[in-house]
Amino acid sequence: MPVGWRWAPAWVLAFVALWPAPGYAEALMVLGALAAIARLLLGRFRDGHRLLSGRAWALTSVLFCSYWLPELVSAIDAVDHGRAFREAIVDLRYLPFLWLVAAAVGDARGRRITFGGLGVIVAAWTVDALVQAVAGTSPLFAGMDAVKRAVSGEGMCTAVEALQADRLGGVLGPCNLKLGVVLASLAPFALYAAARRFGAFGWLLAAGGIGLVVLLAGARAAWLTFGLVLLLSGWHVLGWKKLLGVFAFGALALATLTVTTPQVRERVERTTHALAADEHGVDMALSGRTRIWSAAACMVRGHPVNGVGVRGFRDAFPACDPEPGVPPAWGQGPALHAHQIVLEVLSETGAFGLLCWLAGLALALRAWRYAGEAAREHARPAMLALLVTVFPLNTHLAFYSTFWGGVALMLAALYAGSLLGRGAGPAPAPAPTAGDQA
Repeated sequence: MPVGWRWAPAWVLAFVALWPAPGYAEALMVLGALAAIARLLLGRFRDGHRLLSGRAWALTSVLFCSYWLPELVSAIDAVDHGRAFREAIVDLRYLPFLWLVAAAVGDARGRRITFGGLGVIVAAWTVDALVQAVAGTSPLFAGMDAVKRAVSGEGMCTAVEALQADRLGGVLGPCNLKLGVVLASLAPFALYAAARRFGAFGWLLAAGGIGLVVLLAGARAAWLTFGLVLLLSGWHVLGWKKLLGVFAFGALALATLTVTTPQVRERVERTTHALAADEHGVDMALSGRTRIWSAAACMVRGHPVNGVGVRGFRDAFPACDPEPGVPPAWGQGPALHAHQIVLEVLSETGAFGLLCWLAGLALALRAWRYAGEAAREHARPAMLALLVTVFPLNTHLAFYSTFWGGVALMLAALYAGSLLGRGAGPAPAPAPTAGDQA
């Protein structure tokens, strides 16, 4: 990596570390994008080939376009024209930031710092959440809250939000209950780092700590995401037989927490409603999402080509609500998004948007298929993190929101940069397999 770009890994890690303070993270992302553009312009793009290969530049840009073009096209006849066009224009900032992220992992040094740093962040947030589970307070969040109170006189969350929190919030706090989903998506970086450094024992220790926090954080989508992470990373480290033991231990832990922890018990009981034969039971198990998905299908039928517009779901929901006047399971107000990636893309950006996303997926898979084994080993943590984040047979946060959209695009850039970056050097030693342990 050229000397002038050696700050890129630290910038990416600072962006992730600031996720508990979304406004500051967003500002840092914008500054990073501007810095990347300025650096490229000052160098007349002469450093481009030294940062990334031509294929990495292309894949990063194409993945951005597969996300952004549906936004632009959906704005043409969106329910809220002004908001849709604003979203499309503002989201152009992601492109130079994705170049920066890809460049951060484009060589061996960058990957070591960035992937290792992400693993450290996941470990720190996990330990902090475990302390909260025992002591009742997240030290990291309490520290940030104290600083904000000293500066502005107001805390990170209101007293009402703190009282209403029904699950472990950790460093993200009681007003941003996304800890389980975030840790589940970033878990591959911590698991692969632990396995590489400490072998199977390190993987098991990291999996146990993160898994316990994901369970206590309460988001059932995160449970499925983390289960996929364990499945796809654990077989290589432990072998299938030992991995079955891990899942058996996980089931035992879930059963124990169901008995001892009210929040976990409530979510398990809600999930069992899916076994009911009637539609109401399934809707209770899914926290009212069948009603949201029915509304999404209505929007697809009404706007099949380019959808209702990005972030227009809330505006279109009342006209498509299958149960108008009935209090929703999620609380007051309309649903804000479809809670499922395929339905979100179809309802907000239509068939054109879905085709763009599928084209991006196809090119990402093609890049993996034709990459060498060493390149795949380099990119494996980012690939797994991206895969489980966009796994379609799950519920999701809004991919066209500032927070989760930024997370997904960052993971896409980490994947493209680590898979196709230049100057990668020899592949790191793979984590010990079950046969090696024997």
